[in-house]
Amino acid sequence: IIMYSFQNDYSEGAHPNILRALETINYHQNNSYGLDEHSHAARELIQEALEDYSADIHFIAGGTLTNLTFISHVLKPYEAVISAQTGHINTHETGAIEATGHKVISVPAEDGKLNPDLIRPVLDLHENEHWVEPRLVYISNPTEIGTLYTKEELEILYSFCQRHHLYLYIDGARLAAALAAEEVSHLTFPDLPKLCDAFYIGGTKSGAMFGEALVLIREDFKEHFRFNMKQRGAILAKGWMIGVQFEELFKDNLYIELGKESIRRMQPIKQAFAEAGIPLLCEAPTNQIFPIFPNDLADEINSRYLTTFQCRPDPDHICLRFCTSWITNEEAVADFVENFKDMAIKYC
Repeated sequence: IIMYSFQNDYSEGAHPNILRALETINYHQNNSYGLDEHSHAARELIQEALEDYSADIHFIAGGTLTNLTFISHVLKPYEAVISAQTGHINTHETGAIEATGHKVISVPAEDGKLNPDLIRPVLDLHENEHWVEPRLVYISNPTEIGTLYTKEELEILYSFCQRHHLYLYIDGARLAAALAAEEVSHLTFPDLPKLCDAFYIGGTKSGAMFGEALVLIREDFKEHFRFNMKQRGAILAKGWMIGVQFEELFKDNLYIELGKESIRRMQPIKQAFAEAGIPLLCEAPTNQIFPIFPNDLADEINSRYLTTFQCRPDPDHICLRFCTSWITNEEAVADFVENFKDMAIKYC
């Protein structure tokens, strides 16, 4: 039985522009280790979008590798990371940060977002050398449960971090969706260098075959970063394979357009759940939603479609994640909506 997947936004390949670009240069010789003309061009395009030509940009194959390479570079051995309990480094990276020697201090956050009131007790508790010293605040935007930080929230959080000598790092695995969402205070590329010390621009989940672009803003992060990249296995011999992808993503606003498209393809599903009275775990304005179903309805959905288990709010209900990409099949979405209406009549 072939089941259509709403599990994630990286089940398909790459945008046609990227495939054409890779085919065009396939027989060209390129300099190695990310020091090629395509990587240089991509860096310049990203700097232009950020309106910050001092930003240091490095291309790394995946999100976990980006997080562990960056965090292991900027923290001293006794320093730790603060993350929401749902944060990717705390839940889906197999202890990668801890394996570099740095404790992840997780904080319960109902909406998946950190704020000064949640961080302050951690700082009060870790008051002397018998504890690890909190130094870096890790957030994802969008968060792992689909919520978004507004520009104002990031301004408040970054100001707090600066006052308390904390670094702020943004995991941007789905940054395209965060920048494309229209339901929140609008965040733009030029805002980002002013609102954190480092962040990454996710490509894997936003039209690239693979790859992320790590952006270092703080000056002392930049020194010798490539040494740590090499030691962590984060420098690709064929680094231009990532460079050319970001070169295409940052032409003609393609990156943001793909974020918009991933959100647009979610809307019929989101509307169907609303019409059936299905509650959501939280309001999620991007390409991920987390509906809460009666157990029997969830079981029938999962017998016909692929989704991701999120949590069990109570013994009678299951929360599933639905996720769409820029290339999610619209006929499959329409079929799901029609099938769901029939299923919902039985269980709702």
